[in-house]
Amino acid sequence: MSYSIERKTAIVTGAANGIGLAIARHFAAQGANVVFADIDEARLKAEIGAEALKDDHIRLFAGDLRERLTIANLVSATLDAFDRIDILVNATRQCLPCDPLAVDDDLVEQLLQQNLLTGLRLSQAVAKRMIAQDEAEETDKRAISGSIVNLSSIAAGRARPELMAFSIAMAASDQMTRMLALALAPHRIRVNGIAFGSVMSTSLKDQIRDNPDLRSDIRSNTPLGRIAAPSEVAQAAQFLASEAAGFMTGQIMTVDGGRGLVDPVAAPVH
Repeated sequence: MSYSIERKTAIVTGAANGIGLAIARHFAAQGANVVFADIDEARLKAEIGAEALKDDHIRLFAGDLRERLTIANLVSATLDAFDRIDILVNATRQCLPCDPLAVDDDLVEQLLQQNLLTGLRLSQAVAKRMIAQDEAEETDKRAISGSIVNLSSIAAGRARPELMAFSIAMAASDQMTRMLALALAPHRIRVNGIAFGSVMSTSLKDQIRDNPDLRSDIRSNTPLGRIAAPSEVAQAAQFLASEAAGFMTGQIMTVDGGRGLVDPVAAPVH
């Protein structure tokens, strides 16, 4: 089986910075048509605008994907540019700490909206398009017709009181991945997730800048002794999106340097 995603069309959300940007750039470098989607238009243009002007295989889409109309517009813009959708990576994530004894309802709703419902609605919209284009094409009906990859966190399976709202949202996202995998399997659309530990994302860089000891704390609690690069999550996403993972669906791949094997209660989670 091939790891190639060349000439496939992918939508990557959360693509203006951090892990989402790394995944979108990696997919483009692998020869895929990529729509970089994010709510932050200014940052999106700053990060990838110049490349989009020179590369016909890259498009930018700015909008609030919590809105159903924006989701419809994203799907339409992708089809206008590339005629089809083969891959969706739901990379929009938000992690905010909270007091577990005084959980703010608005915060829980915000994180569920950002980390769960946005991905669910977009997955539904994209899956409908994948089904329609598969029915319209004369292709091998044993071949995979689409792949959806959801970014998660090892926090989904850990009881961290200060991350209660985020952990709940991630656990719900993992269950969504499994349910969508079952629902879409008859249409040969695979749905998988990536649960990662500490990755040198934009937000983690900011935290380390404010707390230099955090870097050594994370390293000492990770068996491989380092923090992952965003590119390592991008490579995992490519694997799940490719034919190499053609018999995988409903799985949550863990990319955490072994941290989940030994993670003590006192260790920070990011």
